[in-house]
Amino acid sequence: MARSYQLKGTKKRAAPPSGIDFAALLNAQQLAAVTSKPGAALVIAGAGSGKTRTLTHRVAYLLEQGMEPYHILLLTFTNKAAGEMLARVGQLVPQDMGGLWGGTFHAIGNRILRRYGDLLGYSKGFSIMDREDQTSLLTQVRKESGLGKDGNKQDKRFPKSNVLADIYSITQNLDAKLDDVLESRYPQLEEYFDAIRTLHEAYEEKKLANNAVDFDDLLCKTLTLLESKKEVREHYQNKFRAVLVDEYQDTNPIQSRMIDVFAGKHRHLMVVGDDAQSIYSWRGADFRNIMGFSQRYPGATVYKIETNYRSVPEVLALANESIQINRNQFEKTLVAARESKGCLPAMVPVQDPNQQASFIGQRIEDLLDDLGLAYSDVAILYRAHFHSMEVQMELTQRGMPFRLTSGPRFFEQAHVKDVSAFMRFVANRRDEVAFKRMLKLVNGIGDVTADKLWQSWLGCAASSNDEPLPESFSDLLLGFRVPSRSEAEWKQLAYTLDELIENHEPVAPKAMFTSIIEGVYDDYAKAAFSNYEQRMQDIDQVKRYSEKFATLDEFLSKLSLETNTDREEPEDDDKIVLSSVHQAKGLEWPVVFIIWLTQGMFPNRNALEADDYEALEEERRLFYVAVTRACDQVYLLHPMVRPGGRGWSDDYYQCPSHFLTELPTDFMEEWDVGNVW
Repeated sequence: MARSYQLKGTKKRAAPPSGIDFAALLNAQQLAAVTSKPGAALVIAGAGSGKTRTLTHRVAYLLEQGMEPYHILLLTFTNKAAGEMLARVGQLVPQDMGGLWGGTFHAIGNRILRRYGDLLGYSKGFSIMDREDQTSLLTQVRKESGLGKDGNKQDKRFPKSNVLADIYSITQNLDAKLDDVLESRYPQLEEYFDAIRTLHEAYEEKKLANNAVDFDDLLCKTLTLLESKKEVREHYQNKFRAVLVDEYQDTNPIQSRMIDVFAGKHRHLMVVGDDAQSIYSWRGADFRNIMGFSQRYPGATVYKIETNYRSVPEVLALANESIQINRNQFEKTLVAARESKGCLPAMVPVQDPNQQASFIGQRIEDLLDDLGLAYSDVAILYRAHFHSMEVQMELTQRGMPFRLTSGPRFFEQAHVKDVSAFMRFVANRRDEVAFKRMLKLVNGIGDVTADKLWQSWLGCAASSNDEPLPESFSDLLLGFRVPSRSEAEWKQLAYTLDELIENHEPVAPKAMFTSIIEGVYDDYAKAAFSNYEQRMQDIDQVKRYSEKFATLDEFLSKLSLETNTDREEPEDDDKIVLSSVHQAKGLEWPVVFIIWLTQGMFPNRNALEADDYEALEEERRLFYVAVTRACDQVYLLHPMVRPGGRGWSDDYYQCPSHFLTELPTDFMEEWDVGNVW
């Protein structure tokens, strides 16, 4: 008979006293959420209400109650947000925060796949492809399949690789079937549905063969692991005893399911968000996640945080009046903590886009002269990027500095990706995209030769990630056939790769940069780029950045996981900001101009023509987000005429946006703008 032995409950280690006076640091609504009991909780945090403050103090409160950092998971949408929150918690609590898991959904997915990816057929050093890499691989898959051709010629109507990437991405983010997405969103491609399905299967096989994942896979394959592998699921459910989620209204179906799995055992889940700022359905965010939270978690407590610390009362009054028109929402009213400055939001009818631009330029000059504002205190927001054209021209003519928030991410620039291709290949010898990008730096090697060299490489035992890194790449590569004009540069590339390994292990990333630049890339860049000096300064900056990382895998993961929202601007960047409203979410400026507030522009034409009330409500939420970016002043502009481009007879009369006409006039002050003739 087995001997009986009874375990006793483990005494909780007393957390170091933090000395935090939560009641003194938080308002009553924040305090209620921060000090709530374990369980499911939905925190509706209005714009400018101290959402980050609430989350960070919640983490600090849990630690003070005796919870260990490694039992806490904090999920965010940007690495910057995660970093700021953890830094603030570290300032509040005298405790080592190293064990706390905090980061984006994609970063957490990456950590889990690095540990358990072999259960899905991936080795630890898998590559993470960005969109450019993804389209390159899809192009290769199309080429190998022979699909998309009309006889021997390319079918010009067949969807291009970037369109295929969009189709596959939205399918994953919506957690939908490919057939359903094709039928609902891409009916114009009906004759190619079979080919698109076939290419999708081939693309998935190609990624696995290349030991590569795309950005969406970091979510989808992680969810597959958690749901299909009991040992993985139970490990993380036991580990995470408290799960906190930022910007919950932006979660897509995959992210929502991930959250539910992580919180599946302890049911200690706090999600923070604002239904009134749910504006990303076009990229898969599901408004139903936040609205249906209490149905998925019966008994969940709902907290509302309504004190706004950003905007003056007049701005909030306009925002409140606008958003209350939406039917599907958590009712709340933002209350200003700031005092009035006696300035109503300005509704500014203008004759046409040129007068709109002229008004903005002159008004900014007035504000700088009268109030002593800086250029960086001003933002010009719009529904779509093309709305900004006349404004850009006007600001340029006036010599006023500005910056656009669009453009490639720093780490996605061609020269940075060229250099990192060498590193990616060393980390993952099945990375076809990195291999071919590296080869195309060699004079005389194009697509056909690169394909042949890739096949030659696959014939080497060293191409398998299951084998140790070779002692020498050159011993293998110099046996491949290359064009005679490529031989010298090919040798140099092979010898450079030799310098990236030592004793069958990758050298430090910093040392790799030195070898790649001196061995290959410096000469290439001088011939390829007119702004050679700037490009090399960029690479040197990444080289210095690489010093933070002990291993190549950590460094490459960080490069891949950086998002556009994490890009930092110089603190002394005194420029007017031109931004889409979508990209402006989470930011604030003393003065905001919202342009092109006309029917068909904002709200956009698709929402109006579809007669879709849900789509129109999202457009109104977008307007709400735009207004609540303003701290002191907001200008609402609507051109009355839109030039058609071929003379006056082709001009179009523009109706004001009903986001303006549906509001009582006493919430705004109408301006009458006159021209000087």
